Amino acid sequence: MKQLKICRFTEPELEVFRRLCNFTPAEMEYFNLRAKDKSNIEISMELHISESTVYSLAREVKRKILKVL
Repeated sequence: MKQLKICRFTEPELEVFRRLCNFTPAEMEYFNLRAKDKSNIEISMELHISESTVYSLAREVKRKILKVL
């Protein structure tokens, strides 16, 4: 399976995920930064959270997106 790249979705598709995925506030921040093609390390630094927390957010966001798809 190809890697899920949030930045490759169109803005209307991103809006669907924002509406339907029921993201937590932290997951929404992660999602929006990935939509801007930020790396997990950049997100970690920008949100002042550990890389392991970023990877946990990534797993949850991916799970919710795949459920919607």
